[in-house]
Amino acid sequence: MFVAQDPTLQDFGHDPWWLILIKVVAVFAFGMLCTVLGVWFERRVVARMAVRPGLNQAGPLGLLQTLADGLKGAFKEDIMPRTADKVVFFFAPTVAVICAMTSLSVIPFGPMVSIFGHHTPLQVTDVPVAVLLILACSGMAVYGIVLGGWASGSTYPLLGGLRSSAQMISYEVSMGLSVVAVFMLAGTMSTSQIVASQASGRDFHILGATISAPGWYAILLAPSFIIFFIAIVGETNRAPFDLPEAESELVAGYMTEYSSLKFLLFMLSEYVAMVAMSAATATLFLGGWRAPAPITTFWAGANSGWWPLLWFFIKVVLLVFVFVWLRATLPRLRYDQFMRLGWRVLLPINLVWILSLAALKVSQDPETGDGKYVILGGFLVGIVLLALLWPSGKRAPDKSLEDQIKSRPAGSFPIPPMDLQVPPSPRARRAVAEREPANVGAGSGGDLVDKES
Repeated sequence: MFVAQDPTLQDFGHDPWWLILIKVVAVFAFGMLCTVLGVWFERRVVARMAVRPGLNQAGPLGLLQTLADGLKGAFKEDIMPRTADKVVFFFAPTVAVICAMTSLSVIPFGPMVSIFGHHTPLQVTDVPVAVLLILACSGMAVYGIVLGGWASGSTYPLLGGLRSSAQMISYEVSMGLSVVAVFMLAGTMSTSQIVASQASGRDFHILGATISAPGWYAILLAPSFIIFFIAIVGETNRAPFDLPEAESELVAGYMTEYSSLKFLLFMLSEYVAMVAMSAATATLFLGGWRAPAPITTFWAGANSGWWPLLWFFIKVVLLVFVFVWLRATLPRLRYDQFMRLGWRVLLPINLVWILSLAALKVSQDPETGDGKYVILGGFLVGIVLLALLWPSGKRAPDKSLEDQIKSRPAGSFPIPPMDLQVPPSPRARRAVAEREPANVGAGSGGDLVDKES
Protein backbone atom coordinates (compact mmCIF):
# COMPACT_ATOMS: atom_id res chain seq x y z
CA MET A 1 0.00 0.00 0.00
CA PHE A 2 2.95 2.34 0.56
CA VAL A 3 3.99 2.41 -3.10
CA ALA A 4 0.45 3.51 -4.09
CA GLN A 5 0.66 6.67 -1.98
CA ASP A 6 0.83 10.20 -3.36
CA PRO A 7 4.19 11.86 -2.65
CA THR A 8 4.28 14.90 -0.39
CA LEU A 9 6.84 17.65 -0.02
CA GLN A 10 8.32 15.82 2.97
CA ASP A 11 9.21 12.85 0.75
CA PHE A 12 11.78 14.85 -1.22
CA GLY A 13 15.36 15.56 -0.22
CA HIS A 14 16.06 12.17 1.41
CA ASP A 15 17.34 10.18 -1.58
CA PRO A 16 20.97 9.02 -1.76
CA TRP A 17 23.21 10.67 -4.32
CA TRP A 18 23.21 7.71 -6.70
CA LEU A 19 19.41 7.64 -6.78
CA ILE A 20 19.29 11.38 -7.54
CA LEU A 21 21.82 10.80 -10.34
CA ILE A 22 19.65 8.01 -11.77
CA LYS A 23 16.61 10.32 -11.77
CA VAL A 24 18.49 13.16 -13.45
CA VAL A 25 19.90 10.88 -16.16
CA ALA A 26 16.46 9.32 -16.69
CA VAL A 27 14.80 12.72 -17.12
CA PHE A 28 17.56 13.83 -19.51
CA ALA A 29 17.16 10.61 -21.51
CA PHE A 30 13.40 11.15 -21.54
CA GLY A 31 13.85 14.63 -23.04
CA MET A 32 16.33 13.42 -25.66
CA LEU A 33 14.24 10.38 -26.60
CA CYS A 34 11.10 12.48 -26.89
CA THR A 35 12.98 14.86 -29.19
CA VAL A 36 14.17 12.10 -31.51
CA LEU A 37 10.78 10.40 -31.58
CA GLY A 38 8.97 13.75 -31.71
CA VAL A 39 10.63 14.76 -34.97
CA TRP A 40 9.76 11.37 -36.47
CA PHE A 41 6.24 11.52 -35.08
CA GLU A 42 5.64 15.01 -36.45
CA ARG A 43 6.87 14.17 -39.93
CA ARG A 44 4.79 11.00 -40.07
CA VAL A 45 1.62 12.68 -38.82
CA VAL A 46 1.96 15.69 -41.13
CA ALA A 47 2.58 13.33 -44.05
CA ARG A 48 -0.51 11.33 -43.13
CA MET A 49 -2.62 14.48 -42.97
CA ALA A 50 -1.21 15.60 -46.33
CA VAL A 51 -2.00 12.18 -47.88
CA ARG A 52 1.60 11.21 -48.66
CA PRO A 53 3.87 8.41 -47.39
CA GLY A 54 6.29 10.38 -45.22
CA LEU A 55 9.36 8.73 -43.69
CA ASN A 56 9.64 5.12 -44.85
CA GLN A 57 13.22 4.52 -46.06
CA ALA A 58 15.65 4.62 -43.11
CA GLY A 59 14.75 1.77 -40.77
CA PRO A 60 11.29 0.35 -40.02
CA LEU A 61 8.63 3.03 -40.55
CA GLY A 62 11.46 5.54 -41.04
CA LEU A 63 12.45 5.46 -37.36
CA LEU A 64 16.16 5.87 -38.15
CA GLN A 65 15.65 8.93 -40.34
CA THR A 66 15.88 11.35 -37.40
CA LEU A 67 19.11 9.70 -36.25
CA ALA A 68 20.51 9.99 -39.77
CA ASP A 69 19.54 13.66 -39.96
CA GLY A 70 21.23 14.29 -36.61
CA LEU A 71 24.48 12.66 -37.73
CA LYS A 72 24.38 14.56 -41.02
CA GLY A 73 23.84 17.87 -39.20
CA ALA A 74 26.64 17.18 -36.72
CA PHE A 75 29.19 16.70 -39.52
CA LYS A 76 28.21 19.83 -41.43
CA GLU A 77 30.56 22.80 -41.47
CA ASP A 78 30.21 25.07 -38.44
CA ILE A 79 30.09 28.62 -39.80
CA MET A 80 30.70 31.66 -37.61
CA PRO A 81 29.63 35.04 -39.07
CA ARG A 82 32.39 37.63 -39.14
CA THR A 83 30.24 40.24 -37.37
CA ALA A 84 28.95 37.87 -34.69
CA ASP A 85 29.63 38.16 -30.97
CA LYS A 86 31.48 34.86 -30.72
CA VAL A 87 30.95 34.12 -27.02
CA VAL A 88 27.24 34.91 -26.96
CA PHE A 89 26.75 33.26 -30.37
CA PHE A 90 28.25 30.04 -28.97
CA PHE A 91 26.35 29.90 -25.66
CA ALA A 92 22.91 31.10 -26.82
CA PRO A 93 21.71 27.64 -28.00
CA THR A 94 22.84 26.03 -24.76
CA VAL A 95 20.78 28.52 -22.71
CA ALA A 96 17.63 27.51 -24.56
CA VAL A 97 18.33 23.77 -24.11
CA ILE A 98 19.24 24.00 -20.41
CA CYS A 99 16.11 25.99 -19.53
CA ALA A 100 13.89 23.55 -21.42
CA MET A 101 15.48 20.55 -19.68
CA THR A 102 15.35 22.14 -16.23
CA SER A 103 11.56 22.47 -16.31
CA LEU A 104 11.28 18.66 -16.51
CA SER A 105 12.91 18.31 -13.07
CA VAL A 106 9.72 19.28 -11.20
CA ILE A 107 7.30 17.25 -13.34
CA PRO A 108 5.83 14.26 -11.42
CA PHE A 109 6.02 11.11 -13.55
CA GLY A 110 4.39 8.78 -11.01
CA PRO A 111 3.62 8.02 -7.35
CA MET A 112 5.89 6.53 -4.70
CA VAL A 113 7.80 3.52 -6.05
CA SER A 114 10.54 1.22 -4.85
CA ILE A 115 13.91 1.57 -6.62
CA PHE A 116 16.57 -0.86 -5.35
CA GLY A 117 14.82 -1.01 -1.99
CA HIS A 118 14.43 2.77 -1.60
CA HIS A 119 10.90 4.22 -1.56
CA THR A 120 11.02 7.39 -3.58
CA PRO A 121 8.67 9.47 -5.75
CA LEU A 122 8.99 9.30 -9.54
CA GLN A 123 10.08 12.92 -9.66
CA VAL A 124 13.49 14.55 -9.47
CA THR A 125 12.42 17.17 -6.94
CA ASP A 126 9.50 19.29 -5.84
CA VAL A 127 9.29 22.66 -4.12
CA PRO A 128 6.33 24.69 -2.79
CA VAL A 129 6.57 26.96 -5.87
CA ALA A 130 7.32 24.31 -8.51
CA VAL A 131 4.85 25.74 -11.04
CA LEU A 132 6.59 29.11 -10.83
CA LEU A 133 9.84 27.32 -11.67
CA ILE A 134 8.22 25.96 -14.85
CA LEU A 135 7.04 29.44 -15.81
CA ALA A 136 10.48 30.88 -15.07
CA CYS A 137 12.24 28.26 -17.22
CA SER A 138 9.77 28.91 -20.03
CA GLY A 139 10.51 32.63 -19.88
CA MET A 140 14.29 32.20 -19.53
CA ALA A 141 14.43 29.93 -22.58
CA VAL A 142 13.52 32.95 -24.70
CA TYR A 143 16.84 34.53 -23.66
CA GLY A 144 18.64 31.92 -25.75
CA ILE A 145 16.62 32.89 -28.82
CA VAL A 146 17.00 36.63 -28.24
CA LEU A 147 20.74 36.39 -27.58
CA GLY A 148 21.22 34.11 -30.57
CA GLY A 149 19.43 36.57 -32.84
CA TRP A 150 21.34 39.56 -31.46
CA ALA A 151 24.76 37.88 -31.46
CA SER A 152 24.45 36.81 -35.12
CA GLY A 153 25.15 40.35 -36.30
CA SER A 154 22.54 40.10 -39.02
CA THR A 155 19.16 41.71 -39.67
CA TYR A 156 16.89 38.69 -40.02
CA PRO A 157 18.11 36.94 -36.83
CA LEU A 158 17.75 40.19 -34.90
CA LEU A 159 14.15 40.61 -36.08
CA GLY A 160 13.42 37.01 -35.13
CA GLY A 161 14.84 37.54 -31.65
CA LEU A 162 12.80 40.71 -31.14
CA ARG A 163 9.67 38.92 -32.28
CA SER A 164 10.31 36.11 -29.82
CA SER A 165 10.75 38.52 -26.90
CA ALA A 166 7.50 40.33 -27.72
CA GLN A 167 5.80 36.96 -28.11
CA MET A 168 7.00 35.80 -24.70
CA ILE A 169 5.81 38.96 -22.96
CA SER A 170 2.40 38.82 -24.64
CA TYR A 171 1.61 35.18 -23.90
CA GLU A 172 3.40 34.75 -20.57
CA VAL A 173 0.73 36.97 -19.01
CA SER A 174 -2.12 34.79 -20.26
CA MET A 175 -0.29 31.63 -19.24
CA GLY A 176 0.30 32.93 -15.73
CA LEU A 177 -3.32 33.96 -15.27
CA SER A 178 -4.46 30.52 -16.42
CA VAL A 179 -2.31 28.89 -13.75
CA VAL A 180 -3.80 31.23 -11.10
CA ALA A 181 -7.12 29.41 -11.51
CA VAL A 182 -5.36 26.12 -10.73
CA PHE A 183 -3.78 27.64 -7.61
CA MET A 184 -7.18 28.83 -6.41
CA LEU A 185 -8.71 25.36 -6.57
CA ALA A 186 -5.69 23.28 -5.54
CA GLY A 187 -4.51 25.64 -2.80
CA THR A 188 -0.87 24.93 -3.61
CA MET A 189 1.84 25.60 -6.21
CA SER A 190 3.52 22.21 -5.76
CA THR A 191 3.19 19.99 -8.84
CA SER A 192 2.87 16.77 -6.84
CA GLN A 193 0.13 18.28 -4.67
CA ILE A 194 -1.73 19.62 -7.72
CA VAL A 195 -1.83 16.08 -9.10
CA ALA A 196 -3.08 14.81 -5.72
CA SER A 197 -5.84 17.44 -5.65
CA GLN A 198 -7.25 16.01 -8.91
CA ALA A 199 -7.59 12.50 -7.48
CA SER A 200 -11.31 12.80 -6.76
CA GLY A 201 -14.27 14.88 -7.87
CA ARG A 202 -15.62 18.01 -6.22
CA ASP A 203 -19.06 19.05 -4.97
CA PHE A 204 -20.27 22.60 -5.60
CA HIS A 205 -23.24 24.11 -3.76
CA ILE A 206 -25.00 26.66 -5.96
CA LEU A 207 -28.33 28.19 -4.87
CA GLY A 208 -29.07 25.26 -2.57
CA ALA A 209 -28.29 22.60 -5.20
CA THR A 210 -25.28 20.26 -5.00
CA ILE A 211 -23.42 19.70 -8.27
CA SER A 212 -20.77 16.98 -8.53
CA ALA A 213 -17.92 17.69 -10.92
CA PRO A 214 -14.96 15.54 -12.02
CA GLY A 215 -11.52 16.09 -10.57
CA TRP A 216 -9.57 17.05 -13.68
CA TYR A 217 -9.02 20.78 -13.94
CA ALA A 218 -9.29 20.56 -17.73
CA ILE A 219 -13.03 20.10 -17.14
CA LEU A 220 -13.48 22.20 -14.02
CA LEU A 221 -11.38 25.04 -15.43
CA ALA A 222 -12.04 24.60 -19.14
CA PRO A 223 -11.40 28.28 -20.07
CA SER A 224 -8.06 28.23 -18.24
CA PHE A 225 -7.11 24.96 -19.92
CA ILE A 226 -7.86 26.28 -23.42
CA ILE A 227 -6.09 29.60 -22.86
CA PHE A 228 -3.10 27.87 -21.25
CA PHE A 229 -2.68 25.55 -24.22
CA ILE A 230 -2.93 28.42 -26.71
CA ALA A 231 -0.35 30.33 -24.66
CA ILE A 232 2.15 27.46 -24.58
CA VAL A 233 1.84 27.10 -28.36
CA GLY A 234 2.85 30.76 -28.58
CA GLU A 235 5.59 30.34 -25.97
CA THR A 236 7.21 27.42 -27.77
CA ASN A 237 7.14 29.25 -31.15
CA ARG A 238 5.14 26.48 -32.76
CA ALA A 239 2.92 26.91 -35.81
CA PRO A 240 0.68 28.80 -36.36
CA PHE A 241 2.64 31.07 -33.97
CA ASP A 242 6.14 30.39 -35.36
CA LEU A 243 6.70 34.02 -36.28
CA PRO A 244 10.28 34.28 -34.88
CA GLU A 245 11.43 31.80 -37.55
CA ALA A 246 8.98 32.58 -40.35
CA GLU A 247 10.74 31.33 -43.46
CA SER A 248 8.53 33.39 -45.79
CA GLU A 249 9.58 36.61 -44.06
CA LEU A 250 12.85 36.11 -42.16
CA VAL A 251 14.57 33.22 -44.01
CA ALA A 252 14.92 31.22 -40.76
CA GLY A 253 14.59 33.95 -38.14
CA TYR A 254 16.94 33.74 -35.18
CA MET A 255 18.51 30.51 -36.57
CA THR A 256 19.51 31.98 -39.95
CA GLU A 257 23.24 32.19 -39.20
CA TYR A 258 23.48 28.93 -37.24
CA SER A 259 24.67 25.62 -38.63
CA SER A 260 25.89 22.19 -37.54
CA LEU A 261 25.54 21.34 -33.82
CA LYS A 262 24.42 24.82 -32.77
CA PHE A 263 21.49 24.63 -35.16
CA LEU A 264 20.66 21.17 -33.80
CA LEU A 265 20.71 22.54 -30.27
CA PHE A 266 18.07 25.12 -31.19
CA MET A 267 15.96 22.37 -32.75
CA LEU A 268 16.48 20.26 -29.62
CA SER A 269 15.37 23.11 -27.37
CA GLU A 270 12.18 23.62 -29.41
CA TYR A 271 11.10 19.97 -29.16
CA VAL A 272 12.13 19.59 -25.51
CA ALA A 273 10.14 22.74 -24.69
CA MET A 274 7.14 21.28 -26.54
CA VAL A 275 7.39 18.04 -24.55
CA ALA A 276 7.98 19.90 -21.26
CA MET A 277 4.97 22.17 -21.79
CA SER A 278 2.85 19.14 -22.74
CA ALA A 279 3.96 17.44 -19.53
CA ALA A 280 3.14 20.59 -17.54
CA THR A 281 -0.31 20.73 -19.15
CA ALA A 282 -0.95 17.09 -18.28
CA THR A 283 0.18 17.76 -14.69
CA LEU A 284 -1.88 20.91 -14.15
CA PHE A 285 -5.07 20.04 -15.99
CA LEU A 286 -5.23 16.33 -16.93
CA GLY A 287 -4.60 14.65 -13.59
CA GLY A 288 -0.86 14.13 -14.12
CA TRP A 289 0.15 10.49 -13.91
CA ARG A 290 -3.30 9.30 -12.77
CA ALA A 291 -5.26 7.02 -15.06
CA PRO A 292 -8.52 8.28 -16.56
CA ALA A 293 -11.77 7.51 -14.77
CA PRO A 294 -12.93 4.63 -17.04
CA ILE A 295 -9.75 2.67 -16.21
CA THR A 296 -9.81 3.25 -12.46
CA THR A 297 -13.43 2.09 -12.20
CA PHE A 298 -12.59 -1.55 -13.03
CA TRP A 299 -8.87 -1.61 -12.09
CA ALA A 300 -8.02 -0.52 -8.56
CA GLY A 301 -4.24 -0.77 -9.06
CA ALA A 302 -4.06 1.45 -12.14
CA ASN A 303 -2.51 4.31 -10.13
CA SER A 304 0.08 2.27 -8.24
CA GLY A 305 3.51 0.96 -9.09
CA TRP A 306 5.02 1.79 -12.46
CA TRP A 307 1.77 1.84 -14.41
CA PRO A 308 1.28 5.62 -13.97
CA LEU A 309 4.32 6.14 -16.21
CA LEU A 310 2.28 4.69 -19.07
CA TRP A 311 -0.75 6.93 -18.43
CA PHE A 312 1.46 10.00 -18.17
CA PHE A 313 3.31 9.20 -21.39
CA ILE A 314 0.02 8.65 -23.25
CA LYS A 315 -1.26 12.07 -22.14
CA VAL A 316 1.98 13.75 -23.25
CA VAL A 317 1.84 12.03 -26.65
CA LEU A 318 -1.77 13.14 -27.16
CA LEU A 319 -0.88 16.75 -26.37
CA VAL A 320 2.13 16.62 -28.71
CA PHE A 321 -0.24 15.29 -31.36
CA VAL A 322 -2.36 18.42 -30.92
CA PHE A 323 0.78 20.54 -31.49
CA VAL A 324 1.43 18.67 -34.74
CA TRP A 325 -2.23 18.83 -35.72
CA LEU A 326 -2.21 22.61 -35.39
CA ARG A 327 0.89 22.87 -37.54
CA ALA A 328 -0.63 20.75 -40.31
CA THR A 329 -3.99 22.53 -40.22
CA LEU A 330 -3.67 26.25 -39.54
CA PRO A 331 -1.75 28.82 -41.60
CA ARG A 332 0.70 31.17 -39.94
CA LEU A 333 -0.87 34.27 -38.42
CA ARG A 334 0.21 37.77 -39.29
CA TYR A 335 2.11 39.46 -36.51
CA ASP A 336 -0.63 42.01 -35.83
CA GLN A 337 -3.23 39.22 -35.63
CA PHE A 338 -1.00 37.30 -33.24
CA MET A 339 -0.54 40.28 -30.92
CA ARG A 340 -4.26 41.12 -31.08
CA LEU A 341 -5.14 37.56 -30.07
CA GLY A 342 -2.89 37.73 -27.02
CA TRP A 343 -3.74 41.20 -25.71
CA ARG A 344 -7.31 41.82 -26.86
CA VAL A 345 -8.82 38.31 -26.71
CA LEU A 346 -7.01 35.94 -24.36
CA LEU A 347 -6.11 38.46 -21.66
CA PRO A 348 -9.62 39.99 -21.18
CA ILE A 349 -11.29 36.57 -21.24
CA ASN A 350 -8.79 35.30 -18.69
CA LEU A 351 -9.35 38.26 -16.36
CA VAL A 352 -13.13 37.86 -16.48
CA TRP A 353 -12.81 34.13 -15.88
CA ILE A 354 -10.51 34.59 -12.87
CA LEU A 355 -12.94 37.11 -11.35
CA SER A 356 -15.84 34.73 -11.98
CA LEU A 357 -13.98 31.87 -10.33
CA ALA A 358 -13.07 34.05 -7.34
CA ALA A 359 -16.71 35.08 -6.89
CA LEU A 360 -17.84 31.46 -7.12
CA LYS A 361 -15.21 30.34 -4.62
CA VAL A 362 -16.22 33.05 -2.15
CA SER A 363 -19.85 32.05 -2.52
CA GLN A 364 -18.93 28.48 -1.51
CA ASP A 365 -17.47 29.68 1.79
CA PRO A 366 -20.05 29.10 4.58
CA GLU A 367 -18.58 31.93 6.67
CA THR A 368 -19.77 34.58 4.19
CA GLY A 369 -23.45 33.85 4.92
CA ASP A 370 -25.86 36.09 3.05
CA GLY A 371 -22.99 38.29 1.94
CA LYS A 372 -22.21 35.85 -0.84
CA TYR A 373 -25.33 36.95 -2.72
CA VAL A 374 -24.14 40.55 -2.49
CA ILE A 375 -20.75 39.49 -3.85
CA LEU A 376 -22.32 37.54 -6.72
CA GLY A 377 -24.68 40.42 -7.52
CA GLY A 378 -21.85 42.94 -7.52
CA PHE A 379 -19.81 40.68 -9.74
CA LEU A 380 -22.65 40.32 -12.26
CA VAL A 381 -23.15 44.10 -12.31
CA GLY A 382 -19.43 44.56 -12.91
CA ILE A 383 -19.50 42.11 -15.81
CA VAL A 384 -22.47 43.93 -17.39
CA LEU A 385 -20.74 47.31 -17.01
CA LEU A 386 -17.53 45.92 -18.45
CA ALA A 387 -19.41 44.56 -21.47
CA LEU A 388 -21.18 47.90 -22.02
CA LEU A 389 -18.08 50.05 -21.61
CA TRP A 390 -15.70 47.79 -23.54
CA PRO A 391 -14.32 49.66 -26.57
CA SER A 392 -15.85 48.67 -29.86
CA GLY A 393 -13.79 46.69 -32.31
CA LYS A 394 -15.20 48.54 -35.32
CA ARG A 395 -12.70 50.59 -37.27
CA ALA A 396 -13.33 54.26 -37.82
CA PRO A 397 -14.30 55.08 -41.42
CA ASP A 398 -11.40 56.16 -43.60
CA LYS A 399 -11.21 59.87 -44.32
CA SER A 400 -11.40 61.12 -47.86
CA LEU A 401 -8.34 62.64 -49.50
CA GLU A 402 -9.72 66.18 -49.13
CA ASP A 403 -10.40 65.63 -45.40
CA GLN A 404 -6.90 64.27 -44.88
CA ILE A 405 -5.41 67.36 -46.57
CA LYS A 406 -7.52 69.71 -44.46
CA SER A 407 -6.61 67.93 -41.22
CA ARG A 408 -2.86 68.30 -41.79
CA PRO A 409 -1.15 70.54 -39.20
CA ALA A 410 0.31 73.87 -40.14
CA GLY A 411 3.85 73.79 -41.47
CA SER A 412 3.54 70.32 -42.97
CA PHE A 413 5.49 69.34 -46.04
CA PRO A 414 3.79 70.73 -49.17
CA ILE A 415 1.74 68.35 -51.26
CA PRO A 416 2.55 68.21 -54.98
CA PRO A 417 -0.27 69.10 -57.39
CA MET A 418 -2.69 66.23 -57.82
CA ASP A 419 -3.02 66.79 -61.61
CA LEU A 420 0.65 65.82 -62.03
CA GLN A 421 1.35 69.01 -64.00
CA VAL A 422 5.08 69.64 -63.72
CA PRO A 423 6.05 73.31 -64.16
CA PRO A 424 8.82 73.94 -66.71
CA SER A 425 12.29 74.70 -65.47
CA PRO A 426 13.26 78.38 -65.86
CA ARG A 427 16.78 77.40 -66.91
CA ALA A 428 15.72 75.15 -69.79
CA ARG A 429 16.76 76.42 -73.29
CA ARG A 430 14.50 74.26 -75.39
CA ALA A 431 10.99 73.94 -76.64
CA VAL A 432 8.65 73.10 -73.79
CA ALA A 433 5.54 71.04 -74.30
CA GLU A 434 2.31 72.49 -73.13
CA ARG A 435 0.92 69.64 -71.09
CA GLU A 436 -2.66 68.93 -70.27
CA PRO A 437 -3.59 67.51 -66.83
CA ALA A 438 -2.83 63.79 -66.38
CA ASN A 439 -6.52 62.89 -65.94
CA VAL A 440 -7.29 63.94 -69.51
CA GLY A 441 -7.18 61.24 -72.20
CA ALA A 442 -4.03 60.79 -74.24
CA GLY A 443 -5.78 61.62 -77.47
CA SER A 444 -7.01 65.03 -76.32
CA GLY A 445 -3.64 66.55 -75.51
CA GLY A 446 -2.58 69.79 -77.12
CA ASP A 447 -0.02 70.06 -79.90
CA LEU A 448 3.52 71.07 -79.28
CA VAL A 449 4.08 74.77 -79.69
CA ASP A 450 7.55 76.09 -80.36
CA LYS A 451 8.52 79.08 -78.38
CA GLU A 452 11.54 81.24 -78.38
CA SER A 453 13.92 80.37 -75.57
